[in-house]
Amino acid sequence: MGRVVHFEIHAENPEKAIKFYQSVFNWQFNRWGEQEYWLVITGKPGERGIDGGLMKRQGDSPVKGQEVNSYVCTVEVNSVDESVIDIESNGGKIVVPKMPIPGVGWLAYCNDTEGNIFGIMHNDPEAK
Repeated sequence: MGRVVHFEIHAENPEKAIKFYQSVFNWQFNRWGEQEYWLVITGKPGERGIDGGLMKRQGDSPVKGQEVNSYVCTVEVNSVDESVIDIESNGGKIVVPKMPIPGVGWLAYCNDTEGNIFGIMHNDPEAK
């Protein structure tokens, strides 16, 4: 079975993207090697979830306003509503507003400062 074990964020302006993710999710970034690559620590060892990387974008930036056309990583948050405020106040945008996933929780899709799409979700078995 193929399980996702790592993610990568591609950024035209890595420092700006790092500041965004540090401010919104309190992630930690550690430069790795000589190239523009940072290891991303998203939580404590043993907690559910995965860590990843952030690197200087190698190709063209995503087209603004384009539909979802990639793998989307979703971040577990305490509150979608509170996270929307944090995301927008740190330069991100909400591209698909909060919606229920019945019996599971609440989900929204966002863009970071580099135009990358990601999801945010909080668990709520009562969501309808």
